[in-house]
Amino acid sequence: MVSPLSAWRTLARTLASGGLVRHMKIIRAIMALLTPRRVAEALAPRPVVRHIVELTLLVLAFLLYFFVRGSVVDRTSDALAHGFRIIDLEQDAGFFWELQLQALIIGKQFLIQLFNFIYFWFDFPLIATVGLWLYFRHRRQYTLTRDAMLISGGIALIIYHLFPVAPPRYLSEFGFVDTMAVYSPLSYQAQSAQPFVNPYAAVPSLHVGWPVLLAVGVIWATRFKPAWGLVLMLPVAQFFAVVFTANHFIFDAMVGVGVALMGLAVAVSLQIWGYRALGRLLGLVPKPMERAKGTTT
Repeated sequence: MVSPLSAWRTLARTLASGGLVRHMKIIRAIMALLTPRRVAEALAPRPVVRHIVELTLLVLAFLLYFFVRGSVVDRTSDALAHGFRIIDLEQDAGFFWELQLQALIIGKQFLIQLFNFIYFWFDFPLIATVGLWLYFRHRRQYTLTRDAMLISGGIALIIYHLFPVAPPRYLSEFGFVDTMAVYSPLSYQAQSAQPFVNPYAAVPSLHVGWPVLLAVGVIWATRFKPAWGLVLMLPVAQFFAVVFTANHFIFDAMVGVGVALMGLAVAVSLQIWGYRALGRLLGLVPKPMERAKGTTT
């Protein structure tokens, strides 16, 4: 009769001489390669992966935007009521000046077309152009600008969902004129573009807020002073454009700048602390104690 000890020894020898040990070694090697640190080290140097990650972020942002748009597009009565509330608020605060400001350009074709042009072309087309330049030439500044825009955009989406607001151009009973629809063949409100535009995304006005972030990114990326002057003029130009075209109230622009600055504050925090903490978590950046040990040996 075989003793239990002999049986265990026989089993151990069988396993050791078979393929199980080799398979276990392979499995352990694969698991080691799949640790967060190894994955991050493998992916980080590859430009194609970086491009895919950036594209994924943009796709997710657009999906969120369309989700919010779908949740508010039928809430016309709420949006109009909120628009009236903003007019009341501005009147109480003493800065309901939109009608007087728009009257300055009505009847002046050159000014109307100029501010229509600024409103349309100095928004997404300009952001995309400057964003590509920052992405390929100034990666760190791009990351800060991207994070600030995505974070402020996320805050804005929450507000759009909770507080849809009809822009002034929808309140024609007050005398507002939709200059983009009346005088411009190219408009965000064109029939072909309507599925991609939230008609009640007046508060906050990222048309004014995002140029502030764009200016920060460009100023940080270059010492070319004429470029500084142009990007610093951009938020001012967009402020007048959104008011002159009756697409936003002054209140909307103020909230837009505030939300953009909130996004910038969080993005700066990520640059200073957040990404370093993430690097430590993934093992890409040595922890303080590890660096201290490395310097004493």
